[in-house]
Amino acid sequence: MNPEIFFCDTYALVEIALGNTRYTKYITYVLVTSEQNIMELYYAFLRDYDQQKAEKHFQFWSYFIVHIPQQTIKNAMKFKLANKKDKLSYVDCIGYIFSQENEMKFLTGDQKFENKIGVEFVKYWPDSNRRSSLSKQFCRFSFSNKLENRLP
Repeated sequence: MNPEIFFCDTYALVEIALGNTRYTKYITYVLVTSEQNIMELYYAFLRDYDQQKAEKHFQFWSYFIVHIPQQTIKNAMKFKLANKKDKLSYVDCIGYIFSQENEMKFLTGDQKFENKIGVEFVKYWPDSNRRSSLSKQFCRFSFSNKLENRLP
């Protein structure tokens, strides 16, 4: 497992974008994600904010996209089926299996992955299952300068 590379699920992307201080340390590492996670991120910002913010985050995180091989998708669906009682999302299964196959940590705040091998679990509200809309008022809406400076 490479401790310097993290695959960010959508939960992690949103928390980093919103400036969650529990995720600050990760911006010094190599971060990657998938097109599917960017798709979910775009939708979340359209739903909760506006198209301008959705476009900004979509464009920014697009630089961190890795190609997901077809065999990884197949392996992820096998993993999803083997863990169907957990009701894991398709996108999360793909990201998790990609991270396992490529010896990187899977960065998430999703409790369904908390005790899985190779997961770096970071929760925004330790006492809640879901991020509440109230939490948005405590988050600053801008990228860290360190992360922005990593753009090509």
